[in-house]
Amino acid sequence: MSAAILCRGLGHSFPMAGERFQVLDEVDLCIERGEMVAIMGPSGSGKSTLMNLIGCLMTPERGEVKLLGTSTAGLDKPALARLRRDHIGFVFQQFNLLSRTSALDNVKMPLMYNDTPVTDGDVRATEALTAVGLADRLGHHPSQLSGGQQQRVAIARALVNRPSILLADEPTGALDSVTSEEIMALFRRLNRQGQTVVMVTHEPEVAAQTDRIIQVRDGRVQSNPPGRAA
Repeated sequence: MSAAILCRGLGHSFPMAGERFQVLDEVDLCIERGEMVAIMGPSGSGKSTLMNLIGCLMTPERGEVKLLGTSTAGLDKPALARLRRDHIGFVFQQFNLLSRTSALDNVKMPLMYNDTPVTDGDVRATEALTAVGLADRLGHHPSQLSGGQQQRVAIARALVNRPSILLADEPTGALDSVTSEEIMALFRRLNRQGQTVVMVTHEPEVAAQTDRIIQVRDGRVQSNPPGRAA
């Protein structure tokens, strides 16, 4: 397999009380295409910053991120936005759905940002909702859906541009245990179909269902070898 995500020498800091707080320091990381990986670590360890750098939401102070062989070094904001749009789908703890908009139209939203008009938006959004088991909820608004169904809509929205990499930040954090298991079963199914999945989680039972657990502590990465996590 070739790498979906490759990080070399990543370093990043934030201003704090007139100084710089080092959030990440010399991070080296490789995630292969088709892997399902969990990123864990205590609060303030740098895991969310790492996710933001991987997702091209931030640029590192030092080091390099390569996505599917393309280096993000030196790319301006429009180029980063295109890379993010074309190759990455995001799922967050909060569903961030438009309350007065149907599931179908919520899922179609990312298609508005494509360089060329998408003429098959309804078809693509329907396919994405069908893939997450909501073919019978296309016209439902968020208030008519359970928490788990809303998260499925959010996952469908992340899939509608057919990204190579799916990044999920605490995707089960707002869900009960039964619904969390349903969402994890969906992520596992997508992964078996070839989707690269990277998720930040603080839940050991969620992380244990991935191929590999990457621990972030004090701005450094401690990764176990590729393969099913113990």
